[in-house]
Amino acid sequence: MNNFIYHNPTQLVFGKGQIARLPKLIPADKRILITFGGGSARRNGVYDQVVRALEGRTFFEFWGIEANPSVETLRKAVALGKEQHVDFLLAVGGGSVIDGTKLIAAGLLYDGDPWDLVLRGSSSHTVPLASVLTMAATGSEMNNGAVISRYETREKYAFYGNYPVFSILDPETLFTLPKRQIACGLADTFVHVLEQYLTTPGQSRLMDRWAEGILHTVVEIAPKALGETRDYATMSEYMLSATLALNDMIRMGVTQDWATHMIGHELTALHGLTHGATLAIVINGTLRTLRDQKHGKLLQFGERIWGISEGSEEERIDRTIERTEAFFRSLGLSTRLSQEGIGEATIAEIERRFNASGVHHGEAQNVDGAMARRILEACL
Repeated sequence: MNNFIYHNPTQLVFGKGQIARLPKLIPADKRILITFGGGSARRNGVYDQVVRALEGRTFFEFWGIEANPSVETLRKAVALGKEQHVDFLLAVGGGSVIDGTKLIAAGLLYDGDPWDLVLRGSSSHTVPLASVLTMAATGSEMNNGAVISRYETREKYAFYGNYPVFSILDPETLFTLPKRQIACGLADTFVHVLEQYLTTPGQSRLMDRWAEGILHTVVEIAPKALGETRDYATMSEYMLSATLALNDMIRMGVTQDWATHMIGHELTALHGLTHGATLAIVINGTLRTLRDQKHGKLLQFGERIWGISEGSEEERIDRTIERTEAFFRSLGLSTRLSQEGIGEATIAEIERRFNASGVHHGEAQNVDGAMARRILEACL
């Protein structure tokens, strides 16, 4: 294993009725800005629970953070927070609301344009933030990462702020989610694990087994999560799987990929596709294109997750990639760019963007513009 430092300060508060604990978790003297998305928190009853729990506290509300949070909207939240002298943030929503709130937390202590911080890539000088999770997918509730868009230029970049102080995870908040959102969340969770697992073989038995445990769980619960969304046990497993998939736990001491995510971000920026939906397409092209590089891990993945143990190594890898793509199709998601009407013009633009920024992604740092093109062509 490689050297590493692991520190995750987020306190998870999991289970039914835990939103009522907010008064005990947030200091009484804080001026709170509560951030929301488009209004689902009102429809699913979470808003009422939060307001009831914070009765008597000083808080302000900001609504409208998009599914792909834009700096254009977040600038308005920063302005409101500064105007009201806010010193604590509570994100109520899914990963996009939490992502956006991480930039707000940094923007409140920054005199310039928050987009400067995105271009810089990170800021550890932030107002404390916490979350009430209502959509399981990104793991943003227990990591310091975010992805922020700029709609006017169709750009989307990663940004790293601070970890939430605490995050409340009540599986009942997932009961009213549309099946499409659940499908994208399951895909997001699955690919988060693959980005940390399908890299270099022989690094850590422990990391491999932890990762495989999450993958097995997602595969097993997916039909129930899509079929009976009010099953508390299933939603509990789904919610916690999404958190554990990206809270730094399964990446300790091992190499990581993330090329699929970087390409997926560009598809979202250019076409507005939901993040999980982009991953369900791109990961298949990544595996087909980099199959030689990922040879050993693909064999392990195929045997341990899909039960593929017979045939030549190349035959087993073929079947593993086919089975992986079939899993995403079983979620009701597209697995080819052509299904979304995306073709050569987008591929050329993503290649141009990769080349212009000089990036090299992947565990071997070999996914540049030319390789991104090959991956996307394998997704047609």
